[in-house]
Amino acid sequence: MIAELTANALKEDLGRSGDITTNSIFKTSTMGVAKIFAREKGILAGIPFAEAAFTQLSTDAKIKWFVSDGSKINGGDCIAEIKAPVQTILTGERTALNFLGHLSGIATKTREFVELVRGTNAKIADTRKTTPGLRSAEKYAVRLGGGTNHRMGLDDAILIKDNHIAFAGGIADAITSVKKSVGHLVKIEIEVDNLNQLEECLLHEIDAVLLDNMLADQLKKAVQIIDGRIIAEASGGVTLETVAAIAATGVDIISIGALTHSSTSLDYGLDVDIPKR
Repeated sequence: MIAELTANALKEDLGRSGDITTNSIFKTSTMGVAKIFAREKGILAGIPFAEAAFTQLSTDAKIKWFVSDGSKINGGDCIAEIKAPVQTILTGERTALNFLGHLSGIATKTREFVELVRGTNAKIADTRKTTPGLRSAEKYAVRLGGGTNHRMGLDDAILIKDNHIAFAGGIADAITSVKKSVGHLVKIEIEVDNLNQLEECLLHEIDAVLLDNMLADQLKKAVQIIDGRIIAEASGGVTLETVAAIAATGVDIISIGALTHSSTSLDYGLDVDIPKR
């Protein structure tokens, strides 16, 4: 996964002719040294991808990391030193920093949500609202931030959503069809947006219910109705301002699409280390 995603990112940047700027200036494999600095505080994420951005370009590239993925960092912290051919450092720089910035932004935002629900039973989870082609990397970043992963894809588990129910003709029909098609080890979750639908769902053997866009008082009533029989997941429009109140209702999972689709990248920079003479 790491090798493939990084190779695709490098290919996107190198195109048909490679780094024509760097290759026009530097004709040899002269070694150089550079350092990566964090320019703001947050949670570091993306080391394997950033390292691969250099090592895939040259087997002579050596990277020393001063912190590990999932660590808290501050602006000004030196997080890595790179010793590699100058061409490798300059060509791989942007790909490496793009991975670090994007994934660290996700990990940092996830940690903010996790801290706000600390002391409750609620876990913070991501969704499938990810950047096409980068889902596995983005969900890796969520885990580094202290969150948990929802489905990796449509093949992981059954999640019967409102449109499934509409096309199927109702909750009962959708569940009946599912149970005829999947094995006993496949988990089944159903999305509902009111308490009447929840009551109907509980007439069937399911594993979880997604309580969609419910207010805190509705969620509290839903948790009381469920009474621990199945997993209660809250989702829909969750923000840093509302997540604590949602967690206080007693739900088990709070899934948040914004972790992956709206997190702001953390800022990193690469500076060449020129020996003093």
